[in-house]
Amino acid sequence: MGFAKELRERRTVEAREVVVPEWGDESGAFKLYSKPITCADLQKLQIKHPNFLENTTIEAMVDLIIIKALDEDGKKIFAPLQDRKDLMEEETSVISEIANQMFAEIETQEALAKN
Repeated sequence: MGFAKELRERRTVEAREVVVPEWGDESGAFKLYSKPITCADLQKLQIKHPNFLENTTIEAMVDLIIIKALDEDGKKIFAPLQDRKDLMEEETSVISEIANQMFAEIETQEALAKN
């Protein structure tokens, strides 16, 4: 095992709760979970959606949700081929709010450049 992997495995990474009231039912808002966005996640998105960080499209946000959305047990909740089309039919405000909650800890490129 490489040293970087050893360091990464020392960290405990908690999944963040993402609340989606629009998908809820009589018991309350729907909740999904998302672990922090990794460099590998961003690379996948940048390959499929060039300039993802500078020009984030709804299609890219849907792909982010598919990649990162988990249930309470940490299992993926969306299948890329089956659920992508249905998620693309969702209101843009719902998709963008989910993506914003997932991205809450990511700094902009401008903020990163200042560091």
